[in-house]
Order: sequence, then structure tokens, then C-alpha cells
Amino acid sequence: MIDKKKVMEGSAVYTPQLLSLYNFGVLQLSNSYIWRCPTSRLLSQYNQFVTANHLDVGVGTGYFLAHCQFPTNQPRIALMDLNTNSLNYAAQKIAPYQPEVYQQDVFDPITTNIEPFESISLNYLFHCLPGTILEKEIVIKNLKTILKDKGRIFGSTILAHGGEKNPMAEMLMNFYNSKGIFHNNNDTLEGLEEILKRHFSQVSVKVHGCVAIFLAEN
Repeated sequence: MIDKKKVMEGSAVYTPQLLSLYNFGVLQLSNSYIWRCPTSRLLSQYNQFVTANHLDVGVGTGYFLAHCQFPTNQPRIALMDLNTNSLNYAAQKIAPYQPEVYQQDVFDPITTNIEPFESISLNYLFHCLPGTILEKEIVIKNLKTILKDKGRIFGSTILAHGGEKNPMAEMLMNFYNSKGIFHNNNDTLEGLEEILKRHFSQVSVKVHGCVAIFLAEN
């Protein structure tokens, strides 16, 4: 059973002040030196798998949407997050694309009438969600309702088990879990692969440092 209080508390961390520091603290420092998965590797994933009809879930600062290469000059882009600060921040960063914006708890069924997408990205989302990795499967189930039949889901998550943690990563991960920023103490590589394979026929998961980078499609 997902603790909705933890969902709200985890989302509330992303204040305007934190978001203003996120790109430097996470994308420049932590990714390269602690999680050992450079931001350029994550951006490369976007460039490879993003489509002209795309939804980004757990939007952060909108960095990847602002810097990736879409296959068309006028893509349909949508943002989905529980936190309005993140939604507003990301929407401003990609304002020329006129993104659709949806405030949504991904643990809940999507009741808004949304035209399906060809690609959905979940970048650094799972490790922020409470529950075990198997309990987080409901997120895939819910998002699949707004994914086209031949669509794809791709993304990344920081693993507590299955990646390669240096001492600094171990310490920071434990700290974030103690503060309710991360909820990945029980997240495993095998569990991630399992929940993806239950919903997609083709699944690829590659590990870079502490980070699992995944692609799932039919």
C-alpha cells in the first residue's frame, strides 16, 4: 500500500529555490561524480528515443526537454508532475513549444481525457516514489493508458541494489532516504526489469554507475 503522505512530502521538496540549484547540484555534480552517470548520457537517451508526440513525467527543471533534439520543429510536448513548482519551472524553460501541463499523482488512475503519446519519459522518477520497486509498477500501468499501442517508455532511476556505488554515493543515498527525498532502499535492477517486462515485449536496461537507464516498447 502506497503511503500518500510520503508521496506528497516527497513532491513538496521541489521548491522554487531548490529548482534553481537543481541543474548545478544534480545534473553537473551528482550525476558525474557521485552517481557516475553523466548528464550527457541521459540527454543522449532523450535524443535517441524522444518522439514528436511526447510526455515527460517527473519534469524536474525541464532541462532535457530544453536541450534534446526533437524529430520535428513543432513537437507536441506535455508535462506531468504532482508539484506545481516543477510544472511551472519546466513549462517556462520550454515555453516556445507551448507544452500541455498536467498535475497528476502517477499512483492514481489518469482520469483526464488526454490524447495518447508516442513516447513517455520517466527520468529520475522511480527512486523518488515511495514503496518497493514492485509497488511502483502501478505507475507503468497508469501511464500505459495514455501511451499509443506502438509507443515507448524510457527513462532512468538511481538504484540502491544492482548498480555500482562508491562510498560517496552510499552516504548520499542513505541521507536522501532518511529525509524522504529518495525511496529506493528496496529498488533492485531485477525488480525494475520485472515490472517493465510485465507490460512490454521489448525491454532494455543498462546500468551506468548507480543509474539504470531503461527502454520499454512493444
